[in-house]
Amino acid sequence: MQYAPHKYQIIAYDHVMQQPRSALFLDMGLGKTVVTLTAINDLMYDFFEVKRVLVIAPLRVAEDTWDRECRKWDHLKKLKISKVLGDQEHRVKALLAKADIYLINRENVEWLVNYYLKKWPFDMVVVDELSSFKSSKSKRFKSLKRVMPLTDRFIGLTGTPAPNGLIDLWPQVYLMDRGVRLGRTATMFKDRYFSPGWRNGNIVYKWNIKPGAEEDIYSAIGDICMSLKAEDWLSVPERIDSTFYIDLPVDLRTRYRDFERDSIMQLIDQDIVASTAAVVTNKLLQFSNGAVYDDERHVHEIHKLKLEALEELLEQANGKPVMVFYSFIHDFDRITAYLKKYSIRTIENSQDIQDWNEGKIEVLLVHPASVGHGLNLQDGGNIIIWFGLTYSLELYMQANARLHRQGQKQKVQVHHILCRNTIDEEVMRALELKDVNQARLIDAVKARISDESNRTAR
Repeated sequence: MQYAPHKYQIIAYDHVMQQPRSALFLDMGLGKTVVTLTAINDLMYDFFEVKRVLVIAPLRVAEDTWDRECRKWDHLKKLKISKVLGDQEHRVKALLAKADIYLINRENVEWLVNYYLKKWPFDMVVVDELSSFKSSKSKRFKSLKRVMPLTDRFIGLTGTPAPNGLIDLWPQVYLMDRGVRLGRTATMFKDRYFSPGWRNGNIVYKWNIKPGAEEDIYSAIGDICMSLKAEDWLSVPERIDSTFYIDLPVDLRTRYRDFERDSIMQLIDQDIVASTAAVVTNKLLQFSNGAVYDDERHVHEIHKLKLEALEELLEQANGKPVMVFYSFIHDFDRITAYLKKYSIRTIENSQDIQDWNEGKIEVLLVHPASVGHGLNLQDGGNIIIWFGLTYSLELYMQANARLHRQGQKQKVQVHHILCRNTIDEEVMRALELKDVNQARLIDAVKARISDESNRTAR
């Protein structure tokens, strides 16, 4: 296929060609991959500036997306790709192969850096989904940081650079400029642009951005980070969101309140931070979905109300392909057992992606984390059902963008199955308000704990 870039793709291409170390904060569907591959191709074969390129990506994207884009466009077909995936033997073999681009999943970045040590052979590094390096304490960030001085060119790609707020930007920008714009350390960055909010002693759980700091941050990184919004450039079919509410019967409402109280009571004497709030939230989400794990990971089914709602929505789809997002392993097991009359598939490999896009899959049952980045699935259908919600705004946005993106030809329907007066509604409100961290959920848990403590005291 002949590549005829859109104006916004030309702008993005010019940016990465002119800035040796840069980032493209492009919304889903704007073609970050083909823009980057075009730049790699030209830098390698027209300008002779790079010889060996490393692309770090989520596993599914590394397995499928980059190779498929090279095969799709005529001007990229001469690029040779080696996939550094699988066990160590296969990874080493792939590194020894003669290629232009070496693809590796982000979980193996630490291994790759240790494998080469100071003999780092890549003069260009591309990080697909740069936001996965948002933690300065992660091993993948610390490893990649070590070899950045040995790399001439760097491109970071993401549609969600700050899923938890601007506090996430420092590690991502540091990989580009080694601290020139936002400070040499995360502490310097926080001290300059943020003030402590909710804290416990010396431990700060929430940072509040200082007045005017947001504009200062944008100004500081504006030369190397380009941001383009899909709504400014694309005419994407409408997305229609709907909610399928379930009212728990009286006995189940009582059981939910008891379950909520018991889960919260375990935390009354603890500091309620993101991790403990997430524990409570997960327990309550499990109950809403219809089953819970005990301490030994045994599954106890509580109700089938969401399963019945899911079946009703599938019937309304009238045979059209439907993508269903689930939250827990027991959701997957219960859905597949309950809906035996449907042909249910999941994504395991490139063939599954192809079959979905060709309309050969009736129900695609997937976890949002498994399709959260980079997969083009818009050709296979236009209906999404959230059986169980995620409280990660980044995962939620990325998952919906698998269908609601450039190339989609129909209105996209996004259905949410929610149990009324449960944690489902708290999570849905947080997502709708784009409360990108867990502060809202933490506050909700703290409020419940306060209520339970008062009741206990009485």
